[in-house]
Amino acid sequence: MASSIDCPPRPRHRAPYRVRVRGRAVPAAVALAVLAVLSGCGADTGTTARTTPAATAPAGGAPGTAHTAPGPGDATPGPAGAAPGPVGAAPGPVGTAQGRPGAAARTPSSARIPGLGPRTRAWIPATARQVVVVTGRGKDANRSEVVLYQHTGSGWEGGPAWPARNALKGWTDDHWAGDLRSPIGVFTLTDAGGLLPDPGTELPYDRSEGFAVGGTGFEGEPLEGSFDYVIAIDYNREPGTSPLDPTRPLGAGRGGGIWLHVDHQGPTQGCVSLSERHMEELLRTLDPDRHPVIVMGDAGSLSR
Repeated sequence: MASSIDCPPRPRHRAPYRVRVRGRAVPAAVALAVLAVLSGCGADTGTTARTTPAATAPAGGAPGTAHTAPGPGDATPGPAGAAPGPVGAAPGPVGTAQGRPGAAARTPSSARIPGLGPRTRAWIPATARQVVVVTGRGKDANRSEVVLYQHTGSGWEGGPAWPARNALKGWTDDHWAGDLRSPIGVFTLTDAGGLLPDPGTELPYDRSEGFAVGGTGFEGEPLEGSFDYVIAIDYNREPGTSPLDPTRPLGAGRGGGIWLHVDHQGPTQGCVSLSERHMEELLRTLDPDRHPVIVMGDAGSLSR
């Protein structure tokens, strides 16, 4: 999930999960279960309803793991000459982001993504050619900036900087359900969905009523429409499933349902939220063949 809702509780239901193969939608029956307690997309304590986001899997690591603080695991070389780094480490501080307040135009190609330190770069899989960088203003801040970097023949080219919101209490390299902090790390982006029809993404897209949400957020803002478009962040979830899938490889206590989703004008419970227009653009741009990942965290953590 991507915004402030810790995934609302919902009854079990079944919805079609469409697997997209090079532009073609292939129907497949997938059972979608919704949990009552999630740590990601969600509303504040005053929320009346919550959708259930998925479990997670980190970039280059085993399902449900994330590239965060250094930990045991196989080394995975990062793109653009980055040194090998840990894979499948327990959630911890990691990120690669660049804060470019006010930037509105694409940046020239460069050998490295700005704002990311050697540890963060090492966590980015060598195969990744699209990197969504979410840079928080501070460890305890709930406002951030999103920039999509795409690898060209000459290096990394950044798009415009988009304003975003993250969890109410900021960021953490040790995420637990209900801590109201977004997990720091590098995670794959493999699945999408929403209440609205597929806007034309190459990612597998699950259109379902299960993404309907109501109630209010932390600042009294309405949550309706927050899950019109979502992209599952593979933290503690099983890649290749609907964002609504409840599987939690690391256990329910480590949270889940961390999504990118439509901004409801307030902080989230763990997700990252963008305007609907920017969510549509991101969905249309991400390409599974380019192995997209998200690097997220506060600027200080990402610079390590």
